[in-house]
Amino acid sequence: MSTMPNAESPSSRLLSLSPGIRAMAIGAWWFAIMGLLVKVAGRRLPSSQIVLVRATLTLAMSYWAVRQAGLPSIWGRQRWLLLTRGALGAIGINCFYYSLVHLPLGDATLIQYTNPIFATVVAALWVGERVRPGEMLCLGTALAGVVLITRPGFLFGAAAAAYAQRDVAIALFGAICSGAAYAAVRKMGSTEHRSVVVFYLPLVTFPAAVPFATATWLTPTPTEWMLLIGVAGATQLAQVYMTRGLQAESAVRATTTGYLQIVFAIAWGVLLLGERPSLWTLAGAVIIVGSALVLAFGHRPGVVSIASVR
Repeated sequence: MSTMPNAESPSSRLLSLSPGIRAMAIGAWWFAIMGLLVKVAGRRLPSSQIVLVRATLTLAMSYWAVRQAGLPSIWGRQRWLLLTRGALGAIGINCFYYSLVHLPLGDATLIQYTNPIFATVVAALWVGERVRPGEMLCLGTALAGVVLITRPGFLFGAAAAAYAQRDVAIALFGAICSGAAYAAVRKMGSTEHRSVVVFYLPLVTFPAAVPFATATWLTPTPTEWMLLIGVAGATQLAQVYMTRGLQAESAVRATTTGYLQIVFAIAWGVLLLGERPSLWTLAGAVIIVGSALVLAFGHRPGVVSIASVR
C-alpha cells in the first residue's frame, strides 16, 4: 500500500508558530472584542468612566491571578520598571478609549496600532534590540498602510480623511505611550511573572482615573453594566496573552502580529455598527494585515520551529 505524503493542515500550520506569535494573535482577538464593547458603551458614557470601571474590575481579577500563581511577592522584582509600564499603559488606555468613542472603530484601532513603530524605536534605544532588515521591511510596509488609512492632509489634499485634528492627536499620543509600555515589558524580559506585569497596569490606572471619571459620572444602566463587565473581562484575557507574547518575542515581531486586531475591528464595525470603511481604509488594512502575517509566518534563519522541538 502506498503512503500518501501528509499535507500540512491549517491547524498544524498554526501550531507551528512560535508560542509568542500565537499568544499575540489570541490577544489581538480579545482586544478587538474589548474595542467593540467600549464603542457601544461610549455612546452615552464618558470614556474616562469606562476606563475607571475597567481598572476597578481588572485590578480585582489581576490581584486574584497573582495570588493564584503562588508567587512569593505580588510586587515583583523590578518595581520601577513595572510602575513605568503601568503609567505608560494607563495613559495609552485613556487615549485609546477616547479615540474609540470619537473615531470609527476600525480607524481608531488602526491609529492605536502605530505603536509598533514607537515600540521598535524605544526598544532599540532602551533595550538594545537589533532590528533585522526583513523585520524593518515589514514594519515599513505596515506604516505605509497606516498612511493610507489616516490620509494626512499634507499628503492627500482634498482626499484627506475627515478627522478632527484633536482626536487624531490624542489617538497618536496614546499609541506612543502604548509602544513605550511594550518596550518596558521587553526590558523586563522573563524575570517577571506575566500576572505581575498585568497586575501593575490597573494598579496604576485606577487611582489615575478616579478624579477624571468622578467629575463626569453617569450611572450606568443594567445593559451598560454588562458592557463594562465585558470590557474588563476581554481586557484581562487580552493582557495576559499579549504579555505572554511580548515576553517571548522581540518588540517588532510581537507587536506587529498584534495588527491582526485591525481586521477584527473593521469586521465588527461593518457587521455590527453599520460603519462603511473607505477603499483607502480597506487597502491600508490589507497592507497592514499582510505584513503582519508575513512577519508571523516567517522564521528567522537558524531558528528551529516550535513544532520540531515539542
